[in-house]
Amino acid sequence: MNQAENCTHNCESCSENCSSRKKSPSDFLEAPHRLSKIKKVIGVASGKGGVGKSIVTSMLAVELNRRGYKTAILDADITGPSIPKAFGVHERAQATDDGLLPRRTKTGIDIMSINLLLDSETSPVIWRGPVIGGVVKQFWTDVIWEDVDFMFVDMPPGTGDVPLTVFQSIPVDGLIAVTSPQELVAMIVEKALTMAKMMNIPMLGLVENMSYIKCPDCGKIIKPFGESNIDAVAAENGTEVLAKMPMNPEFAKICDNGLIELFEGDFLSAAADKVEALLK
Repeated sequence: MNQAENCTHNCESCSENCSSRKKSPSDFLEAPHRLSKIKKVIGVASGKGGVGKSIVTSMLAVELNRRGYKTAILDADITGPSIPKAFGVHERAQATDDGLLPRRTKTGIDIMSINLLLDSETSPVIWRGPVIGGVVKQFWTDVIWEDVDFMFVDMPPGTGDVPLTVFQSIPVDGLIAVTSPQELVAMIVEKALTMAKMMNIPMLGLVENMSYIKCPDCGKIIKPFGESNIDAVAAENGTEVLAKMPMNPEFAKICDNGLIELFEGDFLSAAADKVEALLK
């Protein structure tokens, strides 16, 4: 097996004397647009799809925006973009001589997504990994992000090309991993946590979505997936559980209607506190 097959992308823990070893992680970082001003970047990742990562990303951006911070979302999920729909943004992004401009939501959150560049929102993106990775880089280097306190990067699930591109190209200040109670999902999310460690990305914590259902009549808490082991997973990986969100049909409804900025609840308050502390 050759060096490339053995590579963990973590030169600090590697003894191989390859050409890439001479570079530190910062050598791979791309500079943002010259007119951009971004204070903190938070990645939102998951081990697999369908766990509510984009909803968590959107709600965190809304929560910090409500606290008076300028927030933005870079939708790095190129083949499964959902951020514009959640915010009810359907107009195409505009460009100037200086660069590409993000679209602004009703409450002032800047977003950029591949769906804002396609002729039709339902057009599939049938591109290979290097092309997709290149687009993600361009969302960082070619888009003018003005005076952003917190940028949230909605990453595609897994540990493939695009997450690697994000970790290597963008200076991510912290990562939040989203999971659900099933043991299989918890196992997969550990892969994402391990990848973050290898890339020296600070882990802010875990958010467990679909943790329980609250009966609207009697208030009883029902756990459809049984007891989760999210606390044990967090402890084993030296991090913490920031939120346990319920299965709530209202979340899906407001996302489908483009009204995520109207969500109510304090489910992500602790996660927002953790992000806010990066500036404080």
